[in-house]
Amino acid sequence: MTRAEKTEVVNYLTGEFGSVAAVVICDYNGLGVADLEELRGMARQSDAKVQVVKNTLANIALANADMTGVELKDMNIFIWSDDVIGAAKVAADFAKKNDKLSIKAGYLDKEPADKAKIEAFAKLPGRNELLGMLAATWMAPLTNFTIGLDALRKKREEEA
Repeated sequence: MTRAEKTEVVNYLTGEFGSVAAVVICDYNGLGVADLEELRGMARQSDAKVQVVKNTLANIALANADMTGVELKDMNIFIWSDDVIGAAKVAADFAKKNDKLSIKAGYLDKEPADKAKIEAFAKLPGRNELLGMLAATWMAPLTNFTIGLDALRKKREEEA
């Protein structure tokens, strides 16, 4: 890579990391091209992004985005998203399918997070599931009211 290309990569990653809620750092040693494409496909479905980045460039971009506290070693792939749970789920779900990917660490809301914390976030229900639960909770009183009215109607029809 030329110096200009490295600067371009750092500027791109700084902008991306600075505007997202979660960055998950994983070890991908041994993953093939087909596996990486599957991971990228899963990430696209969750509105997350995936990229392999040199550690020196990633360190500079993370520092520029005010994310410090995680040491980068060996081979790393970065998964980031505006949705903390989404990024964690992509990494954890793919790690379950493929033992060659393992979660190392990351940043959740710009705070350093270890593997256990990221896996705990991955177990939480996603945004769409939470919205569904909220809608069901809001609809419960109305649903119960209509069921009661229907039961009252049936009772009055039987009496008549």
